[in-house]
Amino acid sequence: MNILEVKELGKDFGGLTALQGVHLSIEAGRIFGLIGPNGAGKSTAFNCIAGVYAPTRGEIRFNGEVINGQKPWNLCKKGLARTFQIVKPFASKTVLYNVMVGSFLHTNSTREARRRALEVLEFLHFAGKAHMRAGDLTIADRKRLEIARALATRPKLLLLDEVMAGLRPAEVDQMVEIIRRLRDQGITIFVIEHIMRAIMALSDRVAVLHFGKKIAEGTPQEVASDERVIKAYLGEEYVVSGS
Repeated sequence: MNILEVKELGKDFGGLTALQGVHLSIEAGRIFGLIGPNGAGKSTAFNCIAGVYAPTRGEIRFNGEVINGQKPWNLCKKGLARTFQIVKPFASKTVLYNVMVGSFLHTNSTREARRRALEVLEFLHFAGKAHMRAGDLTIADRKRLEIARALATRPKLLLLDEVMAGLRPAEVDQMVEIIRRLRDQGITIFVIEHIMRAIMALSDRVAVLHFGKKIAEGTPQEVASDERVIKAYLGEEYVVSGS
């Protein structure tokens, strides 16, 4: 069963066409990667799916329901959550407070929100920093906090926008393990990432955007050997190194 279906997705900003005729289908319980050069339309696609932008053309279905133009908070209640490239926690508040903000989506009880937030922090091996100020966290921990806050909303589909950007290799490996554990919990993952070794190791399928159009889709191996993808994004060095 497909949890997300995108058909003929288009988005214009004035005279600029950011997305054109994009088709995507994501099967429930899978990890689906989206790659492409900067400016290819990846984040615009995420913003359309998550309700930040209303599509200019096309149709987006989540769990069989057309969700074009629905607001992000309504989609989040239905089980579609996302993270952002630029992490902006409530810096003066604790990690626990930040995660509780997500928990309040489904409860008015402070006690229940706290319980859910602590459960999420335990799952992410992050409970030891529950009472730290979010502003004092490292970049890697801020990324983990962003995932924790989204996870507290109990998502069925989680959109991860470059959660590994700026991380050291060991931190990337930790994030890969976190994403796999989320998938093992039954959460479908849709991820944008530029770190190829990570997204190729993680993804069941990968789609490639270039100038707002999808130029390829398939298994990581199929995409990595596609001449169009090599020319537009990966480069010959990637193929030679096998990274």
